[in-house]
Amino acid sequence: MKVLFFAALRETMGQSEIEIVLEAPTTVGALKAMIKMPNGETLNAASRNQSIMAAVDQEMVDDLATVSVASEVAFFPPVTGG
Repeated sequence: MKVLFFAALRETMGQSEIEIVLEAPTTVGALKAMIKMPNGETLNAASRNQSIMAAVDQEMVDDLATVSVASEVAFFPPVTGG
């Protein structure tokens, strides 16, 4: 599965995408717990301090959404505009 990082999160991760091999479907929250940031903290732990939004197959979802082994998941900080 392809996992994409956007905006400031891409800079924090030091890369725009990673590949993760899942053996079975999981949730967005569980996926966040699998992904380690460069500082050793999981993406799940980081999302407690700052909001990290997620999209599965280009549809906005919450942490309870199911992720299949073939999904594309994107993570990004909240977007503001004006």
